[in-house]
Amino acid sequence: MGPSGCGKTTLLNVLAHRVAASGADTTGSTLVDGATVSSEAFRRMSSYVEQEDALIGSLTVQETLSFAARLGVASGLSKAERKDRVDGLLDSFGLHNQRDTIIGTPIKKGISGGQKRRVSVASQLITGPKLLFLDEPTSGLDSAASWEVISFIKSIAKQNNLIVIASIHQPSSSTFRLFDKVLLLSSGRPHYFGSVAELPPFLEIMGHPVPAQTNPAEFVLELMNVDFAPDQSTARAQLDSMQSAWEESSISAATETEISALTQKSNDAKATSDAKGGRAGLFTIVLALLHRSFIKSYRDVVAYGIRIVMYLGLAIMMGTVWLRLGDDQRFIQPFINAIFFGSAFMSFMAVAYVPAFLEDRATFEKERANGLYGALPFVIANFLIGLPYLFLITVLFSVVAYWLSGFEPTAEAFFMWIMWLFLDLVAAESLVVLVSSLFPNFVVALALTAFANGLWMCVGGFLVPPTVLNVFWYYAFSFIDYQRWVFQGMMCRIEGKGILGQYGYATGLQGRWVGILIGIIAGYRILGWAVLAFRK
Repeated sequence: MGPSGCGKTTLLNVLAHRVAASGADTTGSTLVDGATVSSEAFRRMSSYVEQEDALIGSLTVQETLSFAARLGVASGLSKAERKDRVDGLLDSFGLHNQRDTIIGTPIKKGISGGQKRRVSVASQLITGPKLLFLDEPTSGLDSAASWEVISFIKSIAKQNNLIVIASIHQPSSSTFRLFDKVLLLSSGRPHYFGSVAELPPFLEIMGHPVPAQTNPAEFVLELMNVDFAPDQSTARAQLDSMQSAWEESSISAATETEISALTQKSNDAKATSDAKGGRAGLFTIVLALLHRSFIKSYRDVVAYGIRIVMYLGLAIMMGTVWLRLGDDQRFIQPFINAIFFGSAFMSFMAVAYVPAFLEDRATFEKERANGLYGALPFVIANFLIGLPYLFLITVLFSVVAYWLSGFEPTAEAFFMWIMWLFLDLVAAESLVVLVSSLFPNFVVALALTAFANGLWMCVGGFLVPPTVLNVFWYYAFSFIDYQRWVFQGMMCRIEGKGILGQYGYATGLQGRWVGILIGIIAGYRILGWAVLAFRK
């Protein structure tokens, strides 16, 4: 416990074998049962609930816990056993009546804030950890909801012999009394570590008695927070005196002696083995992620519903602007313009996927940090779940735009159009995945994806034919421009060697172009996986 910025979250991250802070060096060791353990083993025996809830709003409470069980529990556990665990946690956390209520989205209201915190904690307990880290579990809750959350956690901890290490900012007196021990931090330095009940007597010995009818937690925070003190120098001197008194106290000396004894024994000790059991297999994890993403997609209209409406609107606009083009010479250029517009703007509008992917990425980062799965199953599931929706978007757009515009009225030509447009959308979404993985910020990812698509339009062969394009732009970007290969493939359905000759295109090479396009898609996805896997 301590004022804002005192190092509570940093300490939790260090103890949980996470990155403490950007650019920070960490020294020392963490002992479990008197022995040091690897970071991977430690993550398997612990769980971490971050300050921000990592919950998918379109899932129900029961589904959230069920997917946590499928992802975090070894595949040796039967479906019935997983269900029993879920039901037990729903009952223990008082969530039985909300089991079929969604978490809540910006469009549809779900459970309350206190219930969300309970779901967050329950989802981390489903794997049966021995240690639970909580970063400000009462953040954003009123005093009644805060007490409710902490009391539920304390009850579960006693039932399951669970060690709970939590950071907390300013608890009420009733919530504060629920804790067993407290570490007081200010400016990254300890000022007390011991029993909550022994804190008031310690403060009295230090010359800071807690006034009657005063919340001890609030009183201590006022002592330790010098940022808003009227006299900064006096307040800081008082805080330094308090810290020195703690270091010289018998409680601190006893703690140091205990730590020294444990450290000496650590070389001969052996840590308790994996508490959560083995991780679920790749196939099991991918299936669970696919199932979860499918539920999210059809319930959350923001994910794909809005995009479908956007593309249908674009199809109607394109079909009516290029309505029933004829087949004589004067319609050649409008046909070429329509081909460019359909392919280029379809891929450009893939930027609408940025917020949905960033939300999925944030969930992945939090679940990976708890040791549930790595980047590979996430990338595989993300790729597979998008294919049917992208194909649906392609078909809906094509049914409207292709026939209204008056393109070649044959099944072969129509399905070739669908194939190229589908590959175009898959490549565009793969680009979004790569850019958003590199820059997980909405504005930056949106701007860079739009810039990249603008670049692909410029060097794709329509605005400047490949025969005229500057050699630098041609060799630097044209070959990796997926829009170039899509436009080229669609153009070669035109009967007219003179027209194709102006662009330097030749027929009969569609198979090679499809292969190049698939290679570009694979390249984007592999690079996206590499970014997620190696930049933690």
